[in-house]
Amino acid sequence: MMNEDHQFTLDRRRLLGGFSGLALSQMLARDAAGSFTKPELNGGVHHRAKVKRVIQLFMNGGASPMDTWDYKPALTKLDGQKLGSKTKIEGATGMQGALMKSPFEFKQHGQCGRWASSLFPEQAKLVDEMAFLMAMQGRSNVHGQSAYLMNNGFLLPGFPCMGAWISHALGNLTENLPTFIVLPDARGLPYNGRGCFSSGFLPAVHQGTVIKADSPQPIPDLFASDKFPFATRQADAEGLSLLNDINRQHADQHRGDSRLAARIAGYELAAKLQLSAPEAFDVMREPDSARKAYCLDSADKPTADFGKRCLLATRLIERGVRFVQVWSGPEGAVNNWDNHGDIPKQLPPMAASIDKPIAALLQDLRQRGLAEDMLVIWTTEFGRTPFSQGSLGRDHNCGTFVSWLWGAGIKQGIAHGESDDIGYQAAHNITTGYDLHATILHLLGINHEQLTVRTNGVDRRLTDVHGHVIQEVLA
Repeated sequence: MMNEDHQFTLDRRRLLGGFSGLALSQMLARDAAGSFTKPELNGGVHHRAKVKRVIQLFMNGGASPMDTWDYKPALTKLDGQKLGSKTKIEGATGMQGALMKSPFEFKQHGQCGRWASSLFPEQAKLVDEMAFLMAMQGRSNVHGQSAYLMNNGFLLPGFPCMGAWISHALGNLTENLPTFIVLPDARGLPYNGRGCFSSGFLPAVHQGTVIKADSPQPIPDLFASDKFPFATRQADAEGLSLLNDINRQHADQHRGDSRLAARIAGYELAAKLQLSAPEAFDVMREPDSARKAYCLDSADKPTADFGKRCLLATRLIERGVRFVQVWSGPEGAVNNWDNHGDIPKQLPPMAASIDKPIAALLQDLRQRGLAEDMLVIWTTEFGRTPFSQGSLGRDHNCGTFVSWLWGAGIKQGIAHGESDDIGYQAAHNITTGYDLHATILHLLGINHEQLTVRTNGVDRRLTDVHGHVIQEVLA
């Protein structure tokens, strides 16, 4: 629905039809439903913002803290001993075994002396730039519930995710690309499918736009198929002309209704998006050095896939996307961080698939000058038990896990919180997903207690009735 005197190029007309499900519905819904604030307030809604854009790296399945970031020498001393309880913990998939030391070597790194596993040699070089939350704690040992909690703030489906709340509160930074983009693992969607990218009761425009980075066509039907010879330039022009006439007649009859004008403007924005997307998604435009750093040419497909998505996240952030979520691991029993069977065999390939790409991501963001106003988050839905499952696996454990933050407004080279001696429960300065969400919103200039939407008679917010800003990690 364009102005009559607007002339489309051939590419724009071809994109308009095929891209409607992704772009046009988003543009229409945004103008029709509105956002919490206006674009000119993107510097912060409630206070001055230090962050404008965010990349979230989510390790799907429950990354084991005592095998990655949380060094526990006591487990070495107690290896093979029983914890003392035969009770099957909630959400566990088997009875607990003996305490199990980490099979991986830990060393201290950087001036801060942060302990890191040998699984993360490249990320370990950057610990002086990170702020670690060493005593994260959840509320469920079930994947689906915990994934919802860490993304949507509730244990149940139906609530908006963090990306949706951010989109609702701050709007877009560019008219050419979606505000919130999700880059799932090439092997499949995470637990809860698209539920963790949902807009819930917010307008649908705020849901995550899922991009299949591994596909030759990341956006299905981007161009008109050769199977439809009737979709010619002349046919498009005639159709648009008719549509404009109908729109004018409708507008004349409903002069007090601004939604139609907003929708017409939305189509113009959508056309811009359709033209910009092919360039933005083309990582091969990057120099050889960048592709090498992100491991795009790696023979290991999981590493190449994650690397490509990290590079794509950088390109999208650079072009004005506000929130990009990069997932590692699909739902299921294999190829993710849910290492029930064999930690020594299952965890190393997952760690290797992300280590170099994440290090490249952080370094690249700084080199491109993007670190001054952006935030990177590394997290997972829960941790794993210090005792074994079977002989060499570890079971679910929401008692403690690790997250880290990097970027604008973050103290560098610090750790906040501590788990107990064996890494079973968070012990000191405990933080939760609510606190993490409150802190992220705070950096974006949003007071998490004031960002609310009334639905079904209740004022809902991302942090429910919980959460506090983790001041100790803020610069």
